[in-house]
Amino acid sequence: MKTRSLAVALAAATLVLAACGSDAKTTAAVETMAPTTMAPTTMAPTTMANGAGDIVAVAAGNPDFSTLVAAVKAAGLVETLQGAGPFTVFAPTNEAFAKLPAGLVDKLLLPANKDVLVKILTYHVVAGKVMAADVKAGDVKSVEGSPITVGIDGSTVTLNATTKVTATDVAASNGVIHVIDSVIVPADVDVSKL
Repeated sequence: MKTRSLAVALAAATLVLAACGSDAKTTAAVETMAPTTMAPTTMAPTTMANGAGDIVAVAAGNPDFSTLVAAVKAAGLVETLQGAGPFTVFAPTNEAFAKLPAGLVDKLLLPANKDVLVKILTYHVVAGKVMAADVKAGDVKSVEGSPITVGIDGSTVTLNATTKVTATDVAASNGVIHVIDSVIVPADVDVSKL
């Protein structure tokens, strides 16, 4: 079941990337990454319905991902996330974005900060389709290039020790989404300088 929540989060991350627009460098990185596997988990089943569309369409169809979709569009990642994939997206909800410092989301959406936004959004995506049942503890390489540390404690799956996967295995035609409760940021990104 945890794997299902992890998949939902991954799909959401992919949606964020897709909504941001197309970037040849990002597209190439996503298409050339090898699939990643993670240890099985026992998270509760998702309350989200499986979607038949691509990652962006699935995310856009859920009002809880409106901030993510806006970010994906601002980053020019929509076409990328609508690509063949497969992708696993760790998708932060609107509540997750609301946990960021006041005004940060608005700053990230500015054209001047597009490169930082692309780094953050692609950090939420893993190449390949990783379902909750396939999740393993350890580091997985994000499309951005930095590792995401997956932790498993009983039925709880975490990313980078503090972000929880809250729903998994939200299906999309080009991958899977796992829902997460916080936005994850690569270690080399200092959002306080925006």
